[in-house]
This record gives sequence, C-alpha cells and structure tokens, in this order.
Amino acid sequence: MRDSEIGVVRSGKGAGLTLAVLSAVTFGGSGVAAKPLIEAGLAPLEVVWLRITGAALVLLPVAWRHRELLRRRPLMLLGFGMFAVAGVQAAYFAAISRIPVGVAMLVEYLAPALVLGWVRFVQRRQVARAAALGVVLAVAGLACVVEIWSGLGFDPLGLLLAFGAACCQVAYFVLADHGSDGEREAPDPLGMIAFGLLVGCLAITLPARPWAIDWQVLTGTVDMNGSTVRAWVLVAWIVLLSTVLAYLTGVLSVRRLSPAVAGVVACLEAVVASAAAWLLLGEHLGAVQITGGVLVLVGALIAQSSAPATPAAEPVAGGGGTVAAATGSEARAGDSGRP
Repeated sequence: MRDSEIGVVRSGKGAGLTLAVLSAVTFGGSGVAAKPLIEAGLAPLEVVWLRITGAALVLLPVAWRHRELLRRRPLMLLGFGMFAVAGVQAAYFAAISRIPVGVAMLVEYLAPALVLGWVRFVQRRQVARAAALGVVLAVAGLACVVEIWSGLGFDPLGLLLAFGAACCQVAYFVLADHGSDGEREAPDPLGMIAFGLLVGCLAITLPARPWAIDWQVLTGTVDMNGSTVRAWVLVAWIVLLSTVLAYLTGVLSVRRLSPAVAGVVACLEAVVASAAAWLLLGEHLGAVQITGGVLVLVGALIAQSSAPATPAAEPVAGGGGTVAAATGSEARAGDSGRP
C-alpha cells in the first residue's frame, strides 16, 4: 500500500472516530434535555412522541429514498420501530422520570450482556469466556449502582423501566442483525432508521395522546437545576441533536470504522449521560455507584468486543438472519434503540 493510500485510510479512521464520539455525546445528552420537560409537566410518552415525530419528519426524505424497504422488509421495519425506537425510548424516558439519568443509562448498558444471553441460551451457541466475564462484571457493577444490599437505593419501578429499555435495546441489536436474506443483501441502515422512526411515531401516537399535550409548556421556560431554559430549545436539542444528528453520525462512523470499534466508542454515551446529569441537573452519584458504573462499562466493553466461540453464525429463531454476539451488526452505530 502506497503512503498516500495509508494516509487516506488513517484520515478515514480519524474522521470515523470523531463521528463516533459525536454520536455518543449527542445520544448521551437526550436524558438531560428530556428530564426538565418531564418535570415541567409533560408526560414521558409525550416527550418521546415529540422526539420521534420531529426526527421522523426531518428524515422523511431518507425514508422516501429507501421506500423499497416497505416491500422487502415490512415485518423487520415494524419490529424495529416498535421495539428498537418506540419501546426503548419510552421505557428510558419513563425511567428517568423516577430515577437519575446516569443510573437509568447504566442499567440500560446491561443490553450487551443480555445479547450474549440470547446467543447462549436462545441460539444455543457457545460464547467466549471473556464475554462471560464481561457479563459477570456488568451484573456486579449494576448491583453497586442500584445499591442492592440496601434493598435497592432507587425507585424499583424506575429500575424496572430502565431494564425494560435494556431489553428493547436487545431487540434493536437482534433486528439490526436480522437483515440478511437469501441474497445476503442487508438493508441500508439509514433507511432502517428513517422507517423505524416513522413506525415508532405511529406506534406511540395513540398511547401518547399528543392532542392532549399542554402546549403552553413548550412555549414557556423550564427549570434546569436552577437555570431557566426555553422549553422549545430542549425539544430542538432532543430532536435535532440527540436523534437526527446522533443517528446519522453513528451510521457514518461505522462505515469508517469497524462495528466493534464504533460499539466500544458508543460506551462513552453512559459517561456523557452521567456527567451531564451531574453538571446540568445536579444528580450526584456516590463513590460506590461510580465504581459500579465503571464495572458496568468495562463489562459492556468486554461483552461487545468478545466474538462467539463458534465461527459460524446460526439462524435466529424465526429465520432470516444472525445475531452478532459482539453486537457487531452494521446498524449498531445508530445506537438507539438507544436513548
């Protein structure tokens, strides 16, 4: 390889790393922007509807460009929108209405461990010992985060909702990797994201009841740890930065890096969410919880970067594709299923 070609590869990886970090930062800020809106009187489902609907409208041209997906993958798009978009965001926003943002995010980071559970017990494939170690570390860290020895230091329903977000994120990983047909042609991740948002919008509209939203909240100001912020600024933050920009930069980063590398960088999201909640919302975590959070992230990193022990991929129950034990599907960079 000539020096000029090496330079192009390195610059591409550098740009990919920058995009991956930007995606993690923008995704990580969603909870910090949403919580003041919820505390001002909007229901969590109403905030989710605003986020998904706004992003779906922005990405409508992308959906139109990939409209053949409606014919090729209708059931996959339905599942992706229901679970990986609407489900994970509704559960996460409901969770942060009851527990700190950082805690909800760390509970959600059990998802890579749960994916390995899917591979081991549903697909009945062996997983690497390092991956099993990652699961143990993540579970031990979570026990520290929620202070399980004191009978759970946070609202049990809030923790259950955060765990529900983790389960929906598993559906995201599974469906994102469920994209290979007989011709081995995976759907474009941008098209999946755009249609996932449209399906999620339709799925969440009836339970969210947007016609009952108190629109005066959106025209006024909300409190962010003693500071006054215009509500519409936070809505724009959630829609444009934490959804549209986060998804697009995530997809572009995976195309310049490997899915595994992009997935590791995405773990910064939990750090960003916890730090932002600390600085902007005054939500402090104790030393034991911070230590537990580090264990959760280390476990997630190990789980994401550990390949299955068996090289051949087995079909997912129900047919049609495979699950990457390291969460290495191409669409992983879109990362939300994630909030």
